[in-house]
Amino acid sequence: MTRERTYVDEAVGRQWRATIAAAQAGDRQALDELVEGWLPLVYNVVGRALNGHADVDDVVQETMLRAVDNLGSLRDPDSFRSWLVAIAMRQIRDRARRRQPAPLDESAAREATDFAELTVLRLQLEGQRREVAEAVRWLDDEDRQLLSLWWLEVAGELTRRELAAAAGISRQHAAVRVQRVKERLETARGIVRALDGACPGLREVTARWNGRPDSVWRKRLARHIRGCGYCGDTREAVVPAERLLVGIALVPIPVGFTLSLAFGGKTAVAATATSVGWSAKVMAALTQPAVAVTAGATFVAGGAYVVTQTPDAPPPRASAPTAASTARPSSSPPTPPVSPSATPSPSPSQTRKVELYGTVVDAVDQAPDPNAEPGALPRRPESGITSTGGAHAVMNHRGDSVTLTGQGYVLVRWQISPQYRAGSLVMPAWTGLKGRLFHVASGGGRRMDDRVSSTDTSATGMGNSTTGYAVPPSGTQQMWQNEWFYVDGSVTLIQNERGADYGLSVFPSSWDAVNEDINHGPPDGATRYGLVRDTGKDDTPVPQYVTRGSPADAATVAQESRVGRS
Repeated sequence: MTRERTYVDEAVGRQWRATIAAAQAGDRQALDELVEGWLPLVYNVVGRALNGHADVDDVVQETMLRAVDNLGSLRDPDSFRSWLVAIAMRQIRDRARRRQPAPLDESAAREATDFAELTVLRLQLEGQRREVAEAVRWLDDEDRQLLSLWWLEVAGELTRRELAAAAGISRQHAAVRVQRVKERLETARGIVRALDGACPGLREVTARWNGRPDSVWRKRLARHIRGCGYCGDTREAVVPAERLLVGIALVPIPVGFTLSLAFGGKTAVAATATSVGWSAKVMAALTQPAVAVTAGATFVAGGAYVVTQTPDAPPPRASAPTAASTARPSSSPPTPPVSPSATPSPSPSQTRKVELYGTVVDAVDQAPDPNAEPGALPRRPESGITSTGGAHAVMNHRGDSVTLTGQGYVLVRWQISPQYRAGSLVMPAWTGLKGRLFHVASGGGRRMDDRVSSTDTSATGMGNSTTGYAVPPSGTQQMWQNEWFYVDGSVTLIQNERGADYGLSVFPSSWDAVNEDINHGPPDGATRYGLVRDTGKDDTPVPQYVTRGSPADAATVAQESRVGRS
């Protein structure tokens, strides 16, 4: 484990230590945050291990129930993640032992969510990344269980120590088993590639195949591929799976997913009457008339904990830079940011002063028409910006930072290098904000997911189908080459690179420079103008990753932070 990774893990531990301690003491809001924060990780471990089998919801439910009911026995809060994943793996193995040998009913199979397909759709995977996700279907149950952990390890969500602990084996044994799973995954990738091809011999072999992957057909197809010059001829360099999976985000929990926890099946009366035990403390609090509600999670009086993502909630928005996502409408104007605070006008008796700043967070906008001129850029006061990085700060490595102080405009210029390392982007964060910070405009002649080659239709500023793409987290605003911000106070920008390779150049600038940039396309002709987001008011969007705090690890800044006035 690298020192950098150790630092990240320690930072995560520090972030959650206080929350875990509060939850153990019976704080229902802390428990709410704990379950809501770690549910996606459990859902991904279980979902990938069972590949979306109809039992996924039950296993996730049982895992979270056992974690909640036994949280009081956890002595070291820093080991919470490995402890939780170990519980999930035990529930997966217990489910395998309890399962009847009879095959799953076909109607139930159709209703179950195929996790490989969910991964492809939710994370907008293409090319070899898509191939890896689909290859998981061809693995046996035991291999898929270990793969669910290894996938999260290379994606930066687990450490090797946690993988070994969850699998119940030593780190040395884990290394051997992971290597075997990787070899079988590569065989499965070959099958996926071959099935996408046009080999006449393979069509003959699969004439009687029902289309459902299993071990028998895996062996038959692998045998054919080994002896087939057509199927074995790889027309592009095969990128190792671990390079493809680096930094890929967790698959979002599907719309309509519901989790209901009743704390070990104890009734409210029985739990309240118990004089000792962590569950009793929590139940005593929950049986009070108050109802605590937070985003995506609800504590209900009477002892039930419910996490629901309803069909009314907007689905997660993906920003993968693929050819499909960069298709430009013929005449659509730039889409203005959507204010999440927009609500029907209150009656006079309900009217109260609302401070808008910090409630409008960057929304994902559609790439405007390449010849659509931007709106007018409001002019804000400029007294000048000082930068700890000087006139031109260059940040290429995780942890590099620059502090900006004063009143004026700042340019953040992106340089993404997927040829060195593609994968999911861990976005930069603005921390320690004192004052206000706006996202005023985008420019530089193009968005980073615009096409950049006349000969390679898959190539964008985010990569291409051969090298892979740099992919922003789902729901993140796609960056342009130049992103312009307005600072009124002081703030620190921190480079969080951990997945895809990227660099940031930061320049204190001026309104004149912003206006010049956004109104001019590339040197060879106006094929892309800029985009203005500033309205001149406090409803201008603030950057998605911003906080007034100074976390030990800037990568932990919430994607849609809400900040108020200083």
